[in-house]
Amino acid sequence: MMVGKYILSIDQGTTSSRAVLFDAFGGVAGMGQREFPQIYPQPGYVEHDAVQILQTTLYAMRQAVEKAGVRARDIAAISITNQRETTVAWDAVTGIPVCNAIVWQCRRTAPECERLRASGMEGYIKDTTGLIIDPYFSGTKMKWILENVPAARELAEKGRLRLGTIDAWLVYSLTDGASFVTDVTNASRTMLFDIRKLRWDETMLKELGIPQSALPRVAESGEIVGMCSADVLGEEIPIAGMAGDQHAALFGQCCFSEGMAKNTYGTGCFVLMNTGSKPVASQEGLLTTIAWKLGGRTTYALEGSAFNAGSAIQWLRDELGLIKTPQEADQLAETVEDAGGVSFVPAFTGLGAPYWDMYARGALLGITRGTTRAHLCRAVLESIALESADLVRAMERESGVAIPELRVDGGASRSRFLMQYQADILNAKVCRPQCLETTALGSAMLAGLTVGVWDDLEELSSLWRENASFTAHYLEERRQRDLNRWHEGVSRSMRGAVN
Repeated sequence: MMVGKYILSIDQGTTSSRAVLFDAFGGVAGMGQREFPQIYPQPGYVEHDAVQILQTTLYAMRQAVEKAGVRARDIAAISITNQRETTVAWDAVTGIPVCNAIVWQCRRTAPECERLRASGMEGYIKDTTGLIIDPYFSGTKMKWILENVPAARELAEKGRLRLGTIDAWLVYSLTDGASFVTDVTNASRTMLFDIRKLRWDETMLKELGIPQSALPRVAESGEIVGMCSADVLGEEIPIAGMAGDQHAALFGQCCFSEGMAKNTYGTGCFVLMNTGSKPVASQEGLLTTIAWKLGGRTTYALEGSAFNAGSAIQWLRDELGLIKTPQEADQLAETVEDAGGVSFVPAFTGLGAPYWDMYARGALLGITRGTTRAHLCRAVLESIALESADLVRAMERESGVAIPELRVDGGASRSRFLMQYQADILNAKVCRPQCLETTALGSAMLAGLTVGVWDDLEELSSLWRENASFTAHYLEERRQRDLNRWHEGVSRSMRGAVN
């Protein structure tokens, strides 16, 4: 351990850019954060301004360092973790984006996904990339940009177009254009990357009309990929670790052994299970993905993604005005014995795993004149745990491994009610760590291993500390009743038709 050295972790998320400064013991020394607006140009479309993402990231970095009161020379490395599938296109010469970033939640490429399915590409895509055909992933977003943004086509013809996920955009910007790099975890979410051969797949590039010259170099998750400009913090600092947010959270939860699993409760819910050195093919709508690559060794994972979780709590607050804070939803939910027969399905942008219905829409069922604010809050919180339970059960069936313990993180994991209900509905132990900044911590750990702040995975495991654990109290009859009501609600939300 290199005592006295810090890692500055950029955690670029869907609704805000954050930066967390970690010390050599995994403790938080300083933190910065700034939100940025969501852009909804039309139904089903979700966009971000990539320049705002960069500006808010720079603000958060400087704020974290200032709050910690440390010098730039004391920072051993910078790491990046990011919202994964969100896609940016920019000019390699000017560094200016040619359009707004297309966010992972965006559904605009549904017609292209239908075309791919109709052309018989589903099996090839699943076998090669580990993914299913869905607008969620970056490849069809890149094709849409090339077909609908004239400037992108012109730059592509000149060899000046750059297409990448947020990590590649940040590395390019922070290094003043010197580095154009992504890592294997982000590449594995594009639908363009062969997860076994670890390279861009020529067949998919041809199918979607994407020039390889526009794509970044693919690096390991722990690798020095460039030097952050001295203009940012006053000193050049190596950028030494990168991973998509969910992969970073798996690493930050120290799920280093095969069969260990975590759930991140953010804008969506994301369950990942370490499957070791071999990719596990899914028959139940789960994704096969790269967990990380370190020292030439690739670790794989199964992933189940639910698109809306924390966003449902935001909906209660921002659109319905039923609560002022997420904590209020928690408090209200605990005032009632159950949801009063109300069932909620948070399919605002379709359903992810294991259903993968891009046309599904949210459903609120079972309302009576006696339904109260508390019932609605409880139904929304229950829906987050219920959709997570679908993912965990599918994962257990696919891997043949029971998950007796689920490690949790993300903003909504602070909810005592939600964590207890998650344990109840899973009939499993739910463990919350002391450090809930596990996404940022995971990428910091990758960077720290690379530059020698930490020596090995065993040392990192010793840093993980439990804050609270939750065990199941429900009788099986009640568990099954809640699950049956949930699955009925899901079936009625599918294909947008609530009967």
